[in-house]
Formats: sequence, C-alpha cells, structure tokens
Amino acid sequence: MAELRSEFLLQLRAQLDIRFTLRTDDGELVYASSSGISDIAPEVRQRIAQGTDVDPSEYYFRTALRFETGAHEYLWLNRLLAIGVGKRTAAGMETEVFAIR
Repeated sequence: MAELRSEFLLQLRAQLDIRFTLRTDDGELVYASSSGISDIAPEVRQRIAQGTDVDPSEYYFRTALRFETGAHEYLWLNRLLAIGVGKRTAAGMETEVFAIR
C-alpha cells in the first residue's frame, strides 16, 4: 500500500460519491445518493483541520442528491432532485439541502 503524505492530500480536489439511508420520524426508510465536488485550497483545509470556523464561501463543496423509497408517504421524493451546499468542519461535514422544483 502506498503512503500518502499530508501535504499531498491537502491539494486534492475530491469527486464525491456519498450514499446513505435515512430513517424518517415515522420509521420509513429513504435511500439517498449524492455526487459532487469538493475543492478546497490547502491553506483553507489547514484552517478547517485546526478547528477554525471557515465560511463556505471560501471554498467549493456542492452535491446533487437523489432519493429512492417505496414508502407511500414519501413517494414524492423519488421525483425530487436536490442540491447540497456543504460545509467542512474539524469533525466532518454539514450539508444544507435545497429542493429543485
């Protein structure tokens, strides 16, 4: 296995492929898939890693989300495309999701 040094990793633009299952408040399951791009300059990544709250306008982190479910109450999600605007934090990420109608 190749060893990647941290200064190399800080310069990567990431192609995102995120998949997860959501459980609604009433117990139904919704599968979500998200693809996108995260492009964060090395100096901004360093500030995030140090715990600094960096405004998302300083980098690019966008995703396109699709949903799948068989739950009758949520079938409308199968026809929805959403856009996510991501924010990196020292602990991971947060995404604000907007429905495209």
